[in-house]
Amino acid sequence: MSNRISRRVDGVPPSGIRKFFDIAATMDDVISLGIGEPDFVTPDVILQAGIASLNRGETRYTSNSGILELRQAIAAKWAALYGVSYDPEDEILVTVGGSEALYLALTAILDPGDEVIIPEPCFVSYEAEVTFAGGTPVPIATDVGTTFQVTGAQIEAAVTPRTRVILISYPNNPTGAVLDRERMLEIAAVAERRDLLVISDEIYDRLVYAAPHTTFSSLPGMRDRTLIVGGFSKDYAMTGWRLGFVLAPPDILAGMRKIHQYTIMSAPTTAQVAAITALTDPRAEEAVLAMRDSYNARRRLLVDGLNSIGMPAFEPRGAFYAFPDIRVSGMTSEQFAWTLIEEERVAAVPGPAFGLGGEGYVRMCYATAKDKIEEALERMQHFVRRHG
Repeated sequence: MSNRISRRVDGVPPSGIRKFFDIAATMDDVISLGIGEPDFVTPDVILQAGIASLNRGETRYTSNSGILELRQAIAAKWAALYGVSYDPEDEILVTVGGSEALYLALTAILDPGDEVIIPEPCFVSYEAEVTFAGGTPVPIATDVGTTFQVTGAQIEAAVTPRTRVILISYPNNPTGAVLDRERMLEIAAVAERRDLLVISDEIYDRLVYAAPHTTFSSLPGMRDRTLIVGGFSKDYAMTGWRLGFVLAPPDILAGMRKIHQYTIMSAPTTAQVAAITALTDPRAEEAVLAMRDSYNARRRLLVDGLNSIGMPAFEPRGAFYAFPDIRVSGMTSEQFAWTLIEEERVAAVPGPAFGLGGEGYVRMCYATAKDKIEEALERMQHFVRRHG
């Protein structure tokens, strides 16, 4: 029988991080620094709002766009934090996580063969999502020399007549890099000069540890060229609730809503009700800031510890990942990760899983308990001594 899977889907490899999660689950005494998920339970005030919604019997579909009160709360929060106003009626769509928002954006924008420039290392799904939408991913490598920030010159050099979109993600997964305003303005200038759209995945917008986050659409001339992907998974420890949103110009949002109507109908009702509390209750805001402070303390613990044992770690300024350099070991990133989990029961993800620029590095997530990070550092110190 001939292959029953489309060439487009068959040509996309499985996720480069999933096998490490799967193998860790079969081993005893593993400390996982692999999965990019908060170790916090959703703050109680948000949790109780979801439970109360279920107890009230609020189990029906919502508007395709999402509950209006939630869209209003998203608009108010974005304006208060970043000074950019969006119309809840036709510029905000509530989605099933940030992943659906990205899928909708690419599917609504791209025609077959349209190119999307993707700075890497980046979240593992970006190239695949572009391919699934019929586009052509154009990856460009960033490195520690530019603190893993893409430059305007790099993007300019990658533009062709088929380029349609620049897809950026800062704070960055896996490096923890944050774009300086100078770099943002360089990218904005290229987008304007070349008449390109920008998709800015800002799912970690509240998890920044130095200067406050700057949303890309706040840059001069960028609001009507930019689609902002956001959500509740990381900032509010709501990964399992599967709730995201997109902020976009009305014409693009209308196309995204059409796809959403036919494929999803509406995001989970309980999660939407809980998210209203997440955005409006002061206790939820206090919980977000407390979690950020905790991540910051763990960031210092892991990064300083890695540096002290001979695994030079780039200084992450956002998200909750460290990206240490393992080239001194003489191993590839994949060899290093496999050997580390086999010998010391510490799980990390090989850098190449995140695309160009990842070889010679591994990703370690510090969204785990401090005592586990300390134990992992002790184990890795033994590993480093053994392997030079």
